[in-house]
Amino acid sequence: MKLTEFATQQLLDTANAVQCLSEREKHLIGLAVTTTRGCIYCTGGRLKKALDAAIPYETLIAAVDLAAAVNAGVTAATAIQGAELNGIRTPGCKDCGCGIK
Repeated sequence: MKLTEFATQQLLDTANAVQCLSEREKHLIGLAVTTTRGCIYCTGGRLKKALDAAIPYETLIAAVDLAAAVNAGVTAATAIQGAELNGIRTPGCKDCGCGIK
């Protein structure tokens, strides 16, 4: 085992030892993190472990959907704030009534 693998395993063991979160919560948080980070290997493993822990497939899909929605919101907010920070203004909508100026 490489040093980085050892350190990563120690961090995972420490996180899993937390008593104030249920095993279900740990699985769902882990799944949200791996999907958001884009690791298909870890996400597949997380999905399998969660299913093996009797978490319904529908719950896993709902967690992935929620993580995707939150990530999309953060992405949009980051782009808007970056544009504002650099003085970039939207041309505005005239026809849809959205109120953007």
